[in-house]
Amino acid sequence: MNAIDNIDTIDIIDHNAIVGVEPKNSTKPVIYQLRDIKGLDPIPWWPPAPGWWLLLGGFMLTLWIIKHFLLKMYKIPNPFIITLSWKWDAAHQLRALRRRVSTQETWKTARELSELLRRIAMTKYGRDACAGLTGLSWLQWLNDQDPDYAWTERGQLLLTLPYAPPDLVPADMQRLLELIDAASAWLRRPLKQSKLEQT
Repeated sequence: MNAIDNIDTIDIIDHNAIVGVEPKNSTKPVIYQLRDIKGLDPIPWWPPAPGWWLLLGGFMLTLWIIKHFLLKMYKIPNPFIITLSWKWDAAHQLRALRRRVSTQETWKTARELSELLRRIAMTKYGRDACAGLTGLSWLQWLNDQDPDYAWTERGQLLLTLPYAPPDLVPADMQRLLELIDAASAWLRRPLKQSKLEQT
């Protein structure tokens, strides 16, 4: 073998060592001849895996349960309405008044409820519709706007209790709670159309 053949053999060996190809007569174990797997595509983010769809469905079901059961059970107003609206504020004041029934004087609770009812009525129907009403005419107007509750019979407490002497006021908390619940239900009810608007 001449010098030129020796040079070609050395070049081939060096090239194989550089590119990682072992000679056929190599004595290294087979484990050292393994190479990494290359060319795997990345996992796409769309469409999501079935687990993500189940998670989204569970989240929507939870929102529906909260809206239709828990909020009605605890008489919480709709959380999706703007919290600065007058309905949310009135509902918040009615709930606070309901919590104070057992801790403050009944005449004071009745007076606060009567004032709150007037503010709700004037905001809902306008000042001209009910601002000048007093006594039985006020209760009759409430009865016309909310026929689901007998305001003329059960609302007499709103007329007598706020102006009665404190030592003669009966502690009728159950009737006050009933009036507060009726006011809360009336607040949640949609605006009743007048007879002129219906024709």
